[in-house]
Amino acid sequence: MKVSLIENDFKNVESELEIFIVDDIENSSDKDILESIGFEEKDESLALLPEIGRIYVGCEDENYESIAIAISTAIRKFKTTKFETAKIELKDMNLKALVEGALLGEYEFTQYKSEKKKSKKQELLICVPKITPEIKKSFEESKIISKAVNKTRDIVNTTPADCYPKIMAQTAKKIAKDNNLECEVFGEKYLAENGMNAMLSVGRASVHESKLIHLSYKPENAKKKVVLVGKGLTYDSGGLSLKPADYMVTMKSDKSGASAVLGIMSAVSKLNLPIEIHGIIGAVENMIGGDAYKPDDVLVARNGKTIEVRNTDAEGRLVLADCLCYAQDEIEDIDYIFDFATLTGACVVGVGEYTIGIMGNNTVLKREVVSNTLEAGEYATTLPFNRFLRKTIKSEIADICNVANTRYGGAITAGLFLDNFINEENKDKWVHFDIAGPAYVEKAWGYNPHGASGAGVRATLQFLKTIE
Repeated sequence: MKVSLIENDFKNVESELEIFIVDDIENSSDKDILESIGFEEKDESLALLPEIGRIYVGCEDENYESIAIAISTAIRKFKTTKFETAKIELKDMNLKALVEGALLGEYEFTQYKSEKKKSKKQELLICVPKITPEIKKSFEESKIISKAVNKTRDIVNTTPADCYPKIMAQTAKKIAKDNNLECEVFGEKYLAENGMNAMLSVGRASVHESKLIHLSYKPENAKKKVVLVGKGLTYDSGGLSLKPADYMVTMKSDKSGASAVLGIMSAVSKLNLPIEIHGIIGAVENMIGGDAYKPDDVLVARNGKTIEVRNTDAEGRLVLADCLCYAQDEIEDIDYIFDFATLTGACVVGVGEYTIGIMGNNTVLKREVVSNTLEAGEYATTLPFNRFLRKTIKSEIADICNVANTRYGGAITAGLFLDNFINEENKDKWVHFDIAGPAYVEKAWGYNPHGASGAGVRATLQFLKTIE
């Protein structure tokens, strides 16, 4: 669906449908009709009045979330009709919420449907009396961000048979080519030669070779340098600590962190951000076999730290450990390091399906990240480190254990594990995003469909736009 910004009075723009977002039914010219059919000014409530060419959607608040939900509700209904054009008046509404709500709400993943729907040529017209440079910039940025989120959703939703480490590397190369980025891809020989035995071990039993992917965006006179690291488990069986059958379903989503990094990198040059940005991805498949790594193994990470393996299903942190070390070894003078991972079910238990868990050592930076995440329309909250949970990942036979000796606080202990692979000078520059909850949900929510949501993309792009 096309979304266009129209400089004209709403009444003078020709369209087959009019969309009205209603927070007070008393002000509607169709009040009597709406009351007669039981319409309420609540999120996701909708009334289609085809005989007069109008869609009414409820809205409980004037914030980003309610407006985005309202327009996505209207767009989904619009797509079921044979109408080709619909218009809405911007008024005092959040333009960003309108554009992103429409483009994210209309997303469908139909790659594996045998019967393809014919795509309709439909267009949403956003009417504004005067298009100022600020309005134009906001509109274009929102379209770029929405495209990045939907690209991320596509990658996450793709099955493990069609998206394994080699394919993820090819996807990264295409993104680099399309956006004038640099891209390097390293195989298992590089991992072995550079002591990245934690990541190397996780993918050892797979028929697909593990790939370390490094994307770079280097504008002239960059103000800051940012590193984004993504967990790219293209499939996670749990390894020898095999997952129950029901828990293996949806494990194509274990590449959501890497997919978010790819989505972000696809947008940074289009947004013309004055920041040097590096995207590091550990693309690995965790399988079983005669060569699988085992509980009781001790692995040596790139920074020389030894890791006792007590559960091969705690594999993402092993991949991230080596990727974080690689980033700090290969990139100088880093200002921020963010890592993204569907790391723990404990985070979902703790904060629910829809919220990102934010962890790190810098309280101010964590607050800034949460603030920008909420501003972007995503949900996030901080989870605190403490000295007592840090003790639970100590090993008797190695430097550190890949799982804690307690069943409680699992999201935090996973974050504390990663902290062991952040250099001292970078401790306050690092933030860990546990996106296990919102990255993939098996029911539609708000303007997010069944499946991948693109968690972390809008949050990070919003943060990057605020860097001075």
